[in-house]
Amino acid sequence: MTSIALIEAAAQRLAGPARRTPLLSSPFLDEIAGRRVLVKPECLQHTGSFKFRGGWSAVSALDPEVRARGVIAFSSGNHAQGVAAAAKGHGVPSVIIMPSDAPQLKIANTRALGAEVVLYDRANEDRDALGAKLAGERGLTLIKPFDEPQVIAGQGTTGLEIAEQAAEEGVSRADVLVCCGGGGLTSGIALALEAKAPGLRARPVEPEGFDDVARSLAAGLIQRNPRLSGSICDAIITPQPGDITFPIMQRLCGPGLAVSEEEALRAMALAFLRLKIVIEPGGAVALAAALFRPEAVEGDAVIAVASGGNVDAGMFCEALERFGG
Repeated sequence: MTSIALIEAAAQRLAGPARRTPLLSSPFLDEIAGRRVLVKPECLQHTGSFKFRGGWSAVSALDPEVRARGVIAFSSGNHAQGVAAAAKGHGVPSVIIMPSDAPQLKIANTRALGAEVVLYDRANEDRDALGAKLAGERGLTLIKPFDEPQVIAGQGTTGLEIAEQAAEEGVSRADVLVCCGGGGLTSGIALALEAKAPGLRARPVEPEGFDDVARSLAAGLIQRNPRLSGSICDAIITPQPGDITFPIMQRLCGPGLAVSEEEALRAMALAFLRLKIVIEPGGAVALAAALFRPEAVEGDAVIAVASGGNVDAGMFCEALERFGG
């Protein structure tokens, strides 16, 4: 299972290949939130999201003979690109299973990284079953998007950086808001903070209508989303929390938060205007919660992870047209 030792080992393998993203701030965002806001822009990570960390961690941890046969992953785009880039960096083949309604930019980028892309119907096909079938037929190693110890460990390196950077900023007690799908990033960050910055508390943030993690934490057992499509926050739409990630989040995280699509779009515009970064809807929900749910956040400061920036031009233009004035 994932542990701080596994996260620290992943950090050693990621030293060099991964970027150490900064903490950004803006007095304009502080004014909106009513407290100090620090943003961790993983949209500046390789492939445009934190998923590069987990992909590299998992691929680099494989036995060389196993790795040489290739890897397979399923993803709406960010995990796809992370695994594809990691496979390319190690000189091994990759097959990526993607939903047919994923943003075209993510599909194109995954192919550009050398991966074979297999599309599936998100509403009517089981991606887990499809991935297992192809892995068995071709002898590929399946790298799951969140419920995999080495993937969680890679994502947890984000938390190691947050712990160090928060200390540099003089922040010892704060909520750390994390864009959450299946919980790989959230649980990894939570484990890192437990060991390195116990005054910082990870909290998952999801889109309204797809808040399975928040509902699961409130109920004390895993809840499913009633539907798996129909949100602009495609990057963080999953059926339910993972069997590995949920117990970690249940033990370490504060209550989950949910924001509207309009709030995610507004956060995208504000991030561009005030921080000069580009984030996708699913990658903006943590910042949206920091700005527009101040009553639900504890502490004089809040840290928000901007988890991905792979947004189609049309969606980004909509955010700026509606909220960039």
